[in-house]
Amino acid sequence: MEIRFGHSPQETKAMSTEQLRENYLVQDLMQADKLTLVYSHYDRLIVGGVKPVGKTVLLKNEEELKSDFFLQRRELGVINVGGRGLITVDGEKYSLDKKDCLYVGRGAKKVNFSSSAKKDPAVFYILSAPAHQVYPTTKYTKEQAAPVTLGDITTSNKRTIYKYIHEEGIQSCQLVMGLTVLETGSVWNSVPPHTHTRRTEIYFYFDLPEEQRLFHMMGEPQQTRHIIMKNNEAVISPPWSMHFGCGTSNYGFIWGMAGENKQYTDMDPAPVPTLL
Repeated sequence: MEIRFGHSPQETKAMSTEQLRENYLVQDLMQADKLTLVYSHYDRLIVGGVKPVGKTVLLKNEEELKSDFFLQRRELGVINVGGRGLITVDGEKYSLDKKDCLYVGRGAKKVNFSSSAKKDPAVFYILSAPAHQVYPTTKYTKEQAAPVTLGDITTSNKRTIYKYIHEEGIQSCQLVMGLTVLETGSVWNSVPPHTHTRRTEIYFYFDLPEEQRLFHMMGEPQQTRHIIMKNNEAVISPPWSMHFGCGTSNYGFIWGMAGENKQYTDMDPAPVPTLL
């Protein structure tokens, strides 16, 4: 598991393109039959991915956690963005189609991932946060997430939002998680831009065609920076950083947060005319 420490706004605005990518971009998450994890010291979130093709992959414990098992003091959110997959939690099996979500509560000792078909493997995106209370392991389908359509095609941001782990959905200790899908012809996400110093957010972009790219905007509102991303990559958004993005095609993205509260609407706007 890779460990990444935090950086202040002052440090970040002096970073080169390579340094920005090294510190905030998470690449190569979805490797066949391998669990990939990155530990961020921003709210101690762990971001990860697993693409089980030919075998079952175990959520193994990590030495850096100094725990008896991975979820001894943590909770876990998983969203599938590939073919049908199976997650087994302490012997209980959960089948996940594309865009289904599974929350795994603190205390689960054995979690593993597999695919229903080798030719169409599951692609599991993982986000984990520290937890101090036990909530039950719960599955939501995309239909249960009460999808809401927002935005407009005239501003290139018509999108459908699915909220899974939040105050009125799957209950958790501090994890908030869901996804957004942009319609054809729409490319802008998270507009109006915003910050929320009370929570760290991590974005994972999916269903972006191989030849297309995503421009993820970050930094202080008057010190903007960008990171160019491709499909199945994640980006860490520090609490002090505004975040929004624009693709050369439409796409989907998973948003996940942890911090002081679980309020999806907790945002401090950074209006477009104020950005520099």
